[in-house]
Amino acid sequence: MKSMLIITGICLLSLCTQAQTYMTRNGEISFFSKTPLEDIKADNKQVYAAIDLSKKTIAFTLLLKSFLFEKQLMQDHFNENYVESDKFPKSAFTGVIEGNVANTPGTYNVQVKGQLTLHGVTKPVTIPATLEITGNTLNSKAGFFITPSDYNIQIPALVRDKIARQITVQVTAVCTPVK
Repeated sequence: MKSMLIITGICLLSLCTQAQTYMTRNGEISFFSKTPLEDIKADNKQVYAAIDLSKKTIAFTLLLKSFLFEKQLMQDHFNENYVESDKFPKSAFTGVIEGNVANTPGTYNVQVKGQLTLHGVTKPVTIPATLEITGNTLNSKAGFFITPSDYNIQIPALVRDKIARQITVQVTAVCTPVK
């Protein structure tokens, strides 16, 4: 009887640990550049995200060619001239969650601290984020700015006034427990 209770306890603990890992393959990252000459917006809805609440770790990865622009020419320039997506096909973020977060329903305002890799350059970043657990989902949202020159992204002088010096990035991921 005592061994049966121990085995049941171990099984319950392993289920709790598994339920603290969430993921999606359909996260969304968008960026926006606003200048007096032109607004540029792109969306990527094929972002892989994994969040482990027990370890307080978080990871995002995406293919840069999955960003869609309003104008095909912008998309071509982005992939060929700026992020060079044939040479640097992915962008990734790995980090840790700082702040209180539990695997119980609620909204948690946290800081996510880690490494952002873009265009072959990895930089430390700290990003404010909101994690919301409702029912069987974990919704994550974050917004931050990047400076293209920090990631060795060269903007030709001819179009420099059409691209903001700081690009606004929005991240949203609706994750479900890993089973």
